[in-house]
Amino acid sequence: MKDTRKRVIVDFRKLTPEILALLVGKYPYGYDDGHIMSFQNANNELIEAVEVSTNDTIYLVKVSTKLATTMKNYAEEDYEELDENNPNAVQDSDLANDEKLD
Repeated sequence: MKDTRKRVIVDFRKLTPEILALLVGKYPYGYDDGHIMSFQNANNELIEAVEVSTNDTIYLVKVSTKLATTMKNYAEEDYEELDENNPNAVQDSDLANDEKLD
């Protein structure tokens, strides 16, 4: 049976607090080479990403040193406060601008 969940490529700069929490939950000690998948996007560029998912979406988060640092410095309380006090915080709806895989 084919997985019908939507697949979305996300750059670390567009991570929502929810996606970051999923990443930290799945990779509490960080990710390593065994967790990274490589593929070519529609522009024939090589993309390296780690995967996290929800019931309806599979997120492929692009790997970078900044992603690793963001995960390492993650504190859930900081992001809860940002969401409440920052009307410009990245929302799930902002993901519509990211690349989607078929």
